[in-house]
Amino acid sequence: MTAPKPTVILLVSCPDQRGIVAALSTFITENNGNIIALDQYVDVEESAFFARMEWELDGFAVPLAEFAERFAAVARPRQIAWTLHRSDQRLRMAVLVSKQAHCLYDVLARHESGEWPADIALVLSNHEDHRGLVERHGLPFHCLPVTAATKAEAEARQIALLRAAGADFIVLARYMQILSPAFVQAFPMRILNIHHSFLPAFAGANPYRAAHDRGVKIIGATAHYVTEKLDEGPIVEQDVIRVSHRQGVDDLVRLGRDLEKIVLSRAIYWHLHHRILIYKNRTVVFA
Repeated sequence: MTAPKPTVILLVSCPDQRGIVAALSTFITENNGNIIALDQYVDVEESAFFARMEWELDGFAVPLAEFAERFAAVARPRQIAWTLHRSDQRLRMAVLVSKQAHCLYDVLARHESGEWPADIALVLSNHEDHRGLVERHGLPFHCLPVTAATKAEAEARQIALLRAAGADFIVLARYMQILSPAFVQAFPMRILNIHHSFLPAFAGANPYRAAHDRGVKIIGATAHYVTEKLDEGPIVEQDVIRVSHRQGVDDLVRLGRDLEKIVLSRAIYWHLHHRILIYKNRTVVFA
C-alpha cells in the first residue's frame, strides 16, 4: 500500500473580513502549493472567521522553517492567529487510566491496528490493574498511586515522565482523578477527557443508578479538552442513544461505556488530524 503524500495543514482564526479566503489561497498557490482541502466557517455573531487549509508539501516553494516569516505579510494586517502542521509527523500520545479499562482497550486496539497517525509514548495509572495489558502491547506502564497527601508529588512525577517521553498530548481514558491547575497548565489544551453526559444533573459515584431512578430517556458521552474548571473545557464531541424503562442499570452502564469509546476515538482522531480550532471556550471541528 502506497503511503499518502505528505501535506501541510494550516489552521487559522481571525476577525471576519472581505477577501480573507482569497488572501490565504493566493499565498499558497503563488508558492506552488496544490490545495487539496479547504474548510471554512464564519461565526456571524462573533464576526470571527475560521479555516482549515491543506495542501501537498511536494513542490511547495516556501521552506516550512521560513513559513512564519513569509506568511507574516498575510497574517499581520488581518490579525490572523495560526498554527501549521505536517501530516507525516506522528504525534506522541500519553494515556492516563484508573480502574475502568473499556476506553484503554479501545485506544490500544486502534493504535495497534494503525488507525491513528500516533505513537503511544506511555500509559500512566494510579492503580496496577492494567500493567499486564499495557506491557503485552509492548508499551511502558507507570503506576503512581495518588492520595490527598501525595497528590502534588505524584503529579510532579507524572509531568516529569510525560515530558521525558515527549508526549504531545494526553488522553484521560477514564482517569478518575481531578487534575490540579499546575498539571493542566503544563499541557494547555492538550488533554482530552471523556465522561458520561449526565453532568451536572447526576454527579457522584453512581450516576447511572441515579439516572435510572429518574427514568432518563437519553444517555450520552462527552469528550472535551481539560481546563482548570472541572468538566467545563471546550467540548470536542458528544453522542447520545435513546433508552427506555426496559433497560436496567447494567444496560445503561454497558451502553454508556460503548458511547464513551466511540466519542473518545472520534475526538482523538480529529485532534491527530488537526481538525479542531479552539475559540474562547468552544471548538470549531472540521470533521
